[in-house]
Amino acid sequence: MDRRSEADIPENDGNGAPGAVKAVREGLKDEVTLQIGGMSCASCAGRIEKALAKLPNVSSEVNLALNSAHITFDRDQTSVGKLADTIRSAGYSVADESRSFDIDGMTCANCALRVEKALSKLPGVTEASVNFALERADILTLPGQVGDADVIAAVEKAGYHAVSRNKSNPIDGQGSDKTGFDKSLMWLGVSIVLTVPLVAQMIWMYLGVDFHLNPWVELALATPVQFLIGWRFYRGAWMALRNGSANMDVLVALGTSAAYFLSLYNMLVAGHDGQTHLYFEASAAIITLILAGKIMEERAKRGASAAIRELMALRPRRARKLDQAKGEIEIDIAELVIGDIVRVLPGERVPVDGKVSAGESELDESLITGETRPVARVPGDRVVGGAVNGTGRLDIEVAAIGEDTTLSRIIRLVEQAQTGKAPVQKLVDKVSGIFVPVVIVIALVTFGGWLFFGVGIEASIVAAVSVLVIACPCALGLATPTALVAGTGAAAKSGILIRNFDALEQAHNVDTVIFDKTGTLTEGTPTVRDIIPGEGTDKTELLRMVAAVQAASEHPLARAVVDTAWKQGVKVPDITDFSSKTGSGVQAMVEGHKVVIGSEAMLADLDIALPEGGLARQITDHEGRGQTVILAAIDGRFAGFITLEDRIRASAKQAISDLKARGITSIMLSGDSEDVAAYVAGQLGLEQGRGRIRPQDKAREVEKLRKNGRHVAMVGDGINDAPALAAADVGIAMGGGTDVAMETAGITLMRSDPALVAGAIDVSISTRRKIAQNLFWAFAYNVIGVPLAAFGILSPAIAGAAMALSSVSVVSNSLLLRRWKVRGE
Repeated sequence: MDRRSEADIPENDGNGAPGAVKAVREGLKDEVTLQIGGMSCASCAGRIEKALAKLPNVSSEVNLALNSAHITFDRDQTSVGKLADTIRSAGYSVADESRSFDIDGMTCANCALRVEKALSKLPGVTEASVNFALERADILTLPGQVGDADVIAAVEKAGYHAVSRNKSNPIDGQGSDKTGFDKSLMWLGVSIVLTVPLVAQMIWMYLGVDFHLNPWVELALATPVQFLIGWRFYRGAWMALRNGSANMDVLVALGTSAAYFLSLYNMLVAGHDGQTHLYFEASAAIITLILAGKIMEERAKRGASAAIRELMALRPRRARKLDQAKGEIEIDIAELVIGDIVRVLPGERVPVDGKVSAGESELDESLITGETRPVARVPGDRVVGGAVNGTGRLDIEVAAIGEDTTLSRIIRLVEQAQTGKAPVQKLVDKVSGIFVPVVIVIALVTFGGWLFFGVGIEASIVAAVSVLVIACPCALGLATPTALVAGTGAAAKSGILIRNFDALEQAHNVDTVIFDKTGTLTEGTPTVRDIIPGEGTDKTELLRMVAAVQAASEHPLARAVVDTAWKQGVKVPDITDFSSKTGSGVQAMVEGHKVVIGSEAMLADLDIALPEGGLARQITDHEGRGQTVILAAIDGRFAGFITLEDRIRASAKQAISDLKARGITSIMLSGDSEDVAAYVAGQLGLEQGRGRIRPQDKAREVEKLRKNGRHVAMVGDGINDAPALAAADVGIAMGGGTDVAMETAGITLMRSDPALVAGAIDVSISTRRKIAQNLFWAFAYNVIGVPLAAFGILSPAIAGAAMALSSVSVVSNSLLLRRWKVRGE
């Protein structure tokens, strides 16, 4: 993807892309090949080429066979990200891969912006996001186009240091962070020791004690603080200026240098008589206070992201594998494969996701699901890695390893949310980008204004220094990400996983919640209550034929029927020609007979006569008691029905009550009959309960409510809920549900408790409120502090202290979110 001249490119490169030559003749060009998904015919290729042709100075050759697009473009006019967005807007997908890096050396929001810009310019990077609070960069790249070394080199060139998180466990890097933190503490200690005598003489002077250090002693104390301990500010300022931008380091370097060299000038020119006009204590105090503030800020930032580190710490590194030949052996987790048996002793953490094969115990899953009470586990039960075993010994069959485990997925989801940016952050980034230059202009105006009014050059410099050191872009840069990190971390500890900021942003607006019934408001484990055969059909024969067809389905109702057949000793025959109609029913051939199972609508569509008289009244009666009825037909004739009951979750009624107390309307949509839906809605106190709703109808209902101005959250757990979850303003998946539901939803509840829905809305409101508070104080601090400094009301040392404390106060305010818990817990 390097720029190449016409001479470097042959007329025909053998790949049928002569258009590239013409484009290169128009000027220097960049080239990229994108892998495209979703193309099905030649018209798709033409559609993509047409869409790309609308961009300035772009030519493309789309290869349907290779599912790729070779594009020649001018990077000064169009970015790779813009090319990818254009293809996506045309209705196709562009393959990309995500990469993450730890960034060291950033001191304010401007630094994060500079790293972001540097990464965005890399060929093959479609999106870059740098989180100042987490000191982390996340990028999306085209496969094979960008390596870790390219990214690290770009970050180094921008003046910072990057470490890849892509090939090692992120938790492994914590040791180096601690080492850096310890070094900072050491330098702060030295700085305090050197600064205290300088500040002490100023305090004595205010107390009326005539005590002054020798000017040469002051110089000896201040110089190492200024140039040794303060070197980090000079280095940061130089890197920023070299890259055409300005950050907090520029302000600190300018301000302290002005105070130091003014003092040096006064000392050399005025001699001992000039000692009262020395400002060495101001420059040293500013550096010491800002360094102390940075250390406090780092501690607070680590506190905000404590939840993710706690989750990472749950990952065991070793496991006891039961080997037939060697017995019990201890091995590294990475050596396990699916199907292995591992043994977990009392008090140990479960190393992997799996199924209990032997033993009984209770597990503490609180840090994973938010469930505060231990849960019993017996053979056949599922367990999650990271849970703490109780008093029993368990043998567990490995079901998932590595990045596929529940814990790894949780960590990915939380990290994904924490690295996002709120829409308001984009505005803050723009403000931060011009903040430092504006402050420098204000400092120059302050200097000129004081000179104009004849107060002397010395007082003018002091006022300008105060302006430079009180202005703080850090508080602005930390306001949003620290609240986001703390809020999503607190939510995760309560069993609420927020995948992205869009979900958090929208959740506080929700005024209508739509619930799926089965597995959401009910337990999702229905049991057979009655088997009612029709005329000419035997009860056992009806169960046998229905169970045969249902054995091919994964639906909870189907599993309940099959389980009943096994318990009653009914032999389930094989089937052929199985087919299903989502939301309606299934059919198959069983021993030469066509068996249809489903709703009245499905039987009617197949021209099968529905039951009348007593059977019809029985069906209505069962549905009126909240039982689900599945109808069966054999060879085109109604053969009977089976009723099932799915118990309402214990917390469902309280969940609806909690939402109602917040002024939120609750609606239930179910595939069951209208009678069943009405019964459950009545039991729970729902505003509305509708039955006979097919999966596609759920998404339509969501869209209809949204068009009417409602802000809708959809809560579900199954594959058939995925379209509605995607269509809603906020999709909320129950953690006990399918992977498809969890991947589609913006919020996942790690335990199947509908009461957490209100909690998800609450944490959204709390996080947004905290962001608003932080931004208000960050802006207010600068709006008030800079004029006070300009008018000489604040001395440079006090201004430096205020600057240091502003960031600490913002982060500390965010930390209050760590106390957040779901109401009632």
